[in-house]
Amino acid sequence: MKATKIWIVVLGVLAIIALWGVNVYNELVEDQENVESAWSQVENQYQRRADLVPNLVATVKGYAKHEEQTLEGVVAARAKATAITIDPTNITEEQLEAFQAAQGELTQALGRLIAISESYPDLKANENFRDLQAQLEGTENRIAVARQMFNDTARAYNTRVRRFPSNIIASCCGFEKKPYFEAEQGAEKAPKVAF
Repeated sequence: MKATKIWIVVLGVLAIIALWGVNVYNELVEDQENVESAWSQVENQYQRRADLVPNLVATVKGYAKHEEQTLEGVVAARAKATAITIDPTNITEEQLEAFQAAQGELTQALGRLIAISESYPDLKANENFRDLQAQLEGTENRIAVARQMFNDTARAYNTRVRRFPSNIIASCCGFEKKPYFEAEQGAEKAPKVAF
């Protein structure tokens, strides 16, 4: 009789541990899905920006014919930025750095493109150009929000992956820490303003 009671207690404890493990596993899956969803929003906003580029280049091309090098630079940066794809289930620091670098090059190229509009008053006055510029600015804000949301969900997931005792289930089931978006190099330095 005593042996039966001991087995019932042991089985009860094992059942509680199993239920806890299943619960933790399901929470990790949910957090991982949230990270992947947030990554999709980041890609969505970057794609929105990439989709604006051809229209912006075409509009500028009509006014700034001798700015071919700048226009080609924008097109090349867009091609490079859209060529990098990341599987959010296996995202690594290196992949995210390469993605950020390519997107940073496109940001710089677009900055140069917008800057040349200062030399072309007719271009600055063009309604289509102004609309595209406003859409681009809005998209840049959306990108910042999507990146922040990705970092927030990655932080919540990473916390669960590293926190005891859920880290036991995470390591047994292959849940790995996700990287974060970081500020671009040199962002900590204020730009020089000269008059």
